[in-house]
Amino acid sequence: MNQADKELNTLVLNKELGGRKKLALGLYVHVPFCSTTCDFCAFYQEKPSKKGMDAYFAGLRDEISRFPPNRALSTVFLGGGTPGLLQPEQLDQLCGLVNSLDMESGAEWSIELAPSEITPEKLQVLHDQGVNRISMGVQTFDPRFMDALGRKHPVEKTLSAYSMIREAGFFSVNLDLLFGAPGQTLADWESDLARAVELQPDHLSTYCLTFEEDTAMYVRLAGGKLKIDPEREAEFYEFAWDYLPAHGYDQYEVSNYAKPGHACRHNLNTWEMNEWIGYGPSACSQYRGIRRKNIASLEKWAAGLLPGGTPQFMEQEKLGPIDFARDAVLFGLRMNQGIDLGKIATQFDLHESVFAESVHFLDRLCQEGLAEKQSPDTFRLTKQGRILCDAIACDLPELTER
Repeated sequence: MNQADKELNTLVLNKELGGRKKLALGLYVHVPFCSTTCDFCAFYQEKPSKKGMDAYFAGLRDEISRFPPNRALSTVFLGGGTPGLLQPEQLDQLCGLVNSLDMESGAEWSIELAPSEITPEKLQVLHDQGVNRISMGVQTFDPRFMDALGRKHPVEKTLSAYSMIREAGFFSVNLDLLFGAPGQTLADWESDLARAVELQPDHLSTYCLTFEEDTAMYVRLAGGKLKIDPEREAEFYEFAWDYLPAHGYDQYEVSNYAKPGHACRHNLNTWEMNEWIGYGPSACSQYRGIRRKNIASLEKWAAGLLPGGTPQFMEQEKLGPIDFARDAVLFGLRMNQGIDLGKIATQFDLHESVFAESVHFLDRLCQEGLAEKQSPDTFRLTKQGRILCDAIACDLPELTER
């Protein structure tokens, strides 16, 4: 075992980590294979091949052996890439590796699927293995914007895939929707939301189109063929914030809505700064005080996990209670319920005085109509504040132990 392994496996949950006990533990598994690249996608991906698949599954077995969880998993999320690109027997193999780990009773187990790769056979494997939540990347129901986003499947395929998912009997189904596509109007966005509501999924995620480097969309933006319009984006956000709650979907985060009992527990685990382990190339972990990201290369990731090899990370840093507490505030402000500074202080074994500058900052936001103060320790952003949540996060003061 090399030094990096020893450091991760010998750290303990002690006062250095805020005295936290029985943290929820999530698992994220990155499946990097995609047959095509959507114009807006910046996630690490590889074209599928037998050699790549063999290396991937061997690497997963090695990574699980090197970095096993120290307790039962609360949530599992299989993402990508496109996990649905795997054949039924490969999905069975992937789920078998997850099932070799200890899971809490009633754990949430999600998988991302693209409409074009969904079949009854694959869904049966997933259901039989214990997957209970499907997240399908719809993006839009309008063929014009499908093409603009580089999505290759017809709308009819999305509808038939959704029917198959429902027939397979999964507990919870999420649909991802994207707004802000070139040429999209507010009426177009209302049409997409209406079609989604008509299907009655259990959860809806609505994301603004972002222009990540190394994507086709970014190239068009850099070339002057597209432009960013923050005021237009705000209109799309606010429309969904009114429309979806009026149709039975409670908003619990800037971009996420759910029917009662269907909020994504894996996301909540992350936003509340609990712990998660990431397996697969480019996967991120936050575990035992270390936050890190695996190298975004299938070949190098797998080679580093071989006996005698050195695991390869793009990023790795050791964090303390102050770091976790600040991130809990940052992410907590994105949630409709807001933040309770007293609870965050208790969670990370900190004195509430570390939030003194933050309280002054949040009080100013209240005076400006961007936040509401529900008690001396609890704050939440107003609708106007949530529109500016990214800018607010940038201005949030650092926490300082006194």
